[in-house]
Amino acid sequence: MQNILTYMTFIPLAGAAVVLALPNNAKLVRWFSAIVTVPPLLMAIWLFNNFDRSTAKFQFVEDYHWIPAYNISYTMGVDGLSISMVLLTALLSFLCIFASFGIEKAVKGYFALFLMLDAGMMGVFCALDFFLFYVFWEVMLLPMYFLIGIWGGPRREYAAIKFFLYTLFGSVLMLLAILALYFTVEPHTFDMRIMMAQASKYSTAVLPMWPFNGWGWSFQHVIWMALFIGFAIKIPAFPFHTWLPDAHVEAPTAISVILAGVLLKMGTYGILRVNFPMLPVATADLAYWFLGALGAWNIIYGALCAMAQKDLKKLVAYSSVSHMGYVMLGMASFTTQGLNGAVLQMFNHGTITGMLFLLVGVVYDRAHHRDIDGFGGLAAIMPIYTGITALAFFASMGLPGLSGFISEILVLLGTWQKYPVLTILGASGVILTAGYLLWTIQRVYLGPPNEKYLTMAEINGREIFTLVPLGIIVIVVGVYPAVVLDMLRTTLDSINAIVIPHLHG
Repeated sequence: MQNILTYMTFIPLAGAAVVLALPNNAKLVRWFSAIVTVPPLLMAIWLFNNFDRSTAKFQFVEDYHWIPAYNISYTMGVDGLSISMVLLTALLSFLCIFASFGIEKAVKGYFALFLMLDAGMMGVFCALDFFLFYVFWEVMLLPMYFLIGIWGGPRREYAAIKFFLYTLFGSVLMLLAILALYFTVEPHTFDMRIMMAQASKYSTAVLPMWPFNGWGWSFQHVIWMALFIGFAIKIPAFPFHTWLPDAHVEAPTAISVILAGVLLKMGTYGILRVNFPMLPVATADLAYWFLGALGAWNIIYGALCAMAQKDLKKLVAYSSVSHMGYVMLGMASFTTQGLNGAVLQMFNHGTITGMLFLLVGVVYDRAHHRDIDGFGGLAAIMPIYTGITALAFFASMGLPGLSGFISEILVLLGTWQKYPVLTILGASGVILTAGYLLWTIQRVYLGPPNEKYLTMAEINGREIFTLVPLGIIVIVVGVYPAVVLDMLRTTLDSINAIVIPHLHG
């Protein structure tokens, strides 16, 4: 299928334009937006089925001249790393439209911005031109700002501005790094494939200026760091994480799902797509501290913060900080198990945390609060809802037989070969995760029912519809992880092979 990636990216954008032209009929707008997200999902499933798992090359490539004067092209393509993210984006966007049916305020504006966000996210994972990548990266920022700032909770303006400023700071550093790489490559180009092929052109000679000469940093190290900060804000890695709990708490349910399910992955995707193959020497030198040690810290810090929360949504937000730490830890290992585990964890976290945020949204719609201590005994009132919640909680805990277990065990197996101390620290996060999740189950779902909520309505058909596909994926990947791992392995081995020769010891 020719130009399939373009269609996947731009159908939602065209849908957004049509939504704005539709009459002010909320029902029509909702259903039209839902229909618009179906073709990208079907295309993503087609890509998944027709993807050649034996090669590390980019597939379904589209390459057109765009701004020839500056060697800027419209280049799209997917490999094993991006295909899983494309599938995740298409699925979550489709489900989140249905999760947004409860939106009553400025319905047209909400769905138009949501579809625009969908296009930006898809573009980031498919772009192979750095300029195009950056355009999509920024396109995504704008709708997210408005979606939080207009349709969010009581402190929505604060959360939206904080999200915007953090992300913008990261974007500026990223832009400077992209321009530096562009002017170093001969001939000057933004084509990522050429930049990867010319990785040896980027200087590894120590820079004479302070403080880089003291640290032994070269041009590669400085560029690596600028890109890393840009991506780390998205992950979010400590200490750039403080925007996340605020954004999550204030954002509408569907936007929280997209934030956790897709946007956080862009950080780790960017590091694997850009930092690893383009700056291998700096990656080998800096990975231990900035990916390994920071990842282990993220796991423990995020889990401890989650344990201290009273707000259910904030708890899930901090659990994301913790779970993304496993991704960073796996990336730092430079082993097949570690890297595969890291990218599988990106996919799994997207589905599990997506479920958790949708489940929080269900009780919030009924009780209009998220205070953990304000519920109690929901299992007796909403048994079906509690059953689905238990599945999501156990998957997040990393229970064997569910998807979270596979990715975390692969990360720990891979990291143990290189950094046993970091692995032990990372593994302690599993105990902390079990601690705060089981404690939450006890307080919210078990014990005597709260009299206030005795008449609370059971989960409805629409809400179940948004949760069931994610629940099925959590079980299937938990039992048969090869369905995702087979897509990743060849690509990740080739990315890893670029860095390994530069590792010390």
